[in-house]
Amino acid sequence: MDLFAPKPGFVADARPLILASSSPRRRELLQRYGYVFQILEPDPTAECGICSRETPPELVARLAYQKAANVIEKIDQGLVLACDTVAECVGIILGKPEDRDHAREMLRRLRGREHAVYSGLCLWDKESANRIVRVDVSKLWMDPIADSDLEAYLDTDQWVGKAGAFGFQDGPDWIHLRSGSATNVVGLPMELLEDSLQRLS
Repeated sequence: MDLFAPKPGFVADARPLILASSSPRRRELLQRYGYVFQILEPDPTAECGICSRETPPELVARLAYQKAANVIEKIDQGLVLACDTVAECVGIILGKPEDRDHAREMLRRLRGREHAVYSGLCLWDKESANRIVRVDVSKLWMDPIADSDLEAYLDTDQWVGKAGAFGFQDGPDWIHLRSGSATNVVGLPMELLEDSLQRLS
């Protein structure tokens, strides 16, 4: 069963999108689902700023909004799509690892525990100024894998650039989706995108 494939009969919204992201995984999902889009990356400053008082849903919603707001200023017309994703375990937010040691620390924190992945999604129409910001959550479980297996995974470099230091789409057999959207875990909740586009029409 392909967890990342569109449901039978799915038809993508025909409106062209401007994807405010450099993520290859978000690009691949949009292509797979048949959306028409171009890429316009937000400035790095649009992604900065973690407030210690923010919950994970508040954080990803704000960052998705900031990315969209940054890109909307660069265009004359169009429909901007921005997204931000983090993992959270026992109250600690896990973004993208800075290096191998940071990735190891994250995975050790996750193993043998349930954790959540949150994505904030922002759609913003330049012409009408209509916008929508929503959050999706998925729950996962990581098996208590041995240090040797953890190091073997780190050797693959599949953790690079991924929230929580793992790529669910890469198929590690020690990560299990318990609830929510599989595409959300990858970084773009496609079901939420479809519903949000309908609401914004």
